[in-house]
Amino acid sequence: MKQLLQYAFGEAIASLWRGRQSSLLSTGTIALALFVLGVFLILTANLERLGAEWSSSAEMSVYLKDGVTDAERRAIESALAPSDIIASREYVSKENALARFKETFSDLAGSLDTLGDNPLPASYEVQLKPGPAAEAGVESLGGKLRDTAGVADVRYDRQWLGRLMSAISIIRGVGWVMGAVLTVAAALTVASVVRLALHARHEEIEIMQLVGAPPAYIRGPFVMEGVIQGGVGALVALVALAVTFFSLRGPYLTPLATAVNLTTIDFLPAELAVLLVVGGMLVGCLGGLVATWGH
Repeated sequence: MKQLLQYAFGEAIASLWRGRQSSLLSTGTIALALFVLGVFLILTANLERLGAEWSSSAEMSVYLKDGVTDAERRAIESALAPSDIIASREYVSKENALARFKETFSDLAGSLDTLGDNPLPASYEVQLKPGPAAEAGVESLGGKLRDTAGVADVRYDRQWLGRLMSAISIIRGVGWVMGAVLTVAAALTVASVVRLALHARHEEIEIMQLVGAPPAYIRGPFVMEGVIQGGVGALVALVALAVTFFSLRGPYLTPLATAVNLTTIDFLPAELAVLLVVGGMLVGCLGGLVATWGH
């Protein structure tokens, strides 16, 4: 087996060098396919982490009417008592809401001062518990609070979380479809390049068949060509992904992560990077097997 692999590898390298222009085309096609797939993998992995972080820190904001009475506030606080849905609550007065707004949006603080009266409502900031029980009950809790006297409006993060999860599913589906289409195109390109090598060496192959050479020694070098092209294409895709990712992370991706309350933007995990390389080699191997079928 070792001798066969050495023979196949040596012959494959020599064949790839002879047809280096067409080999570069197939390698580039594999690299493009895996680059696109890698972009979607990075995107979905970080969006899933964002969903997990949002889920663990989901909040509900209950805004009060300006004329809310003490009795109405007690009824609202009773509805917001710790439960299977609610972890804790914090009352934010109109004055505190205004101070927070001025601290967060200092450029707009002057425009609020021109309005005279404080336009921001008092509210309760409610920390929701993660888990299926909270997700199942938060809708009914929101509807109950909206019908409670003294409540002006109710907003909660679960609405955005549901939309985020739907977006992740769509992005993942689009990524796999595009990756599959480009992968098939890459495998066909490899098969075409290997067929060219087969055609160029058809006389040598006929002689090997006449002298009784094992099929593995005839087909092996061409399958190895596909494996090498796939592996090199995957490595090129990984390098391109890393260069693109780390050049964009500082000036663009990190501020974007901060804006959506994501702690960090991460590159592909090591296991996914390895799977990407192995996948490229398998695509190349598939192309080589298709090209040598029947020889």
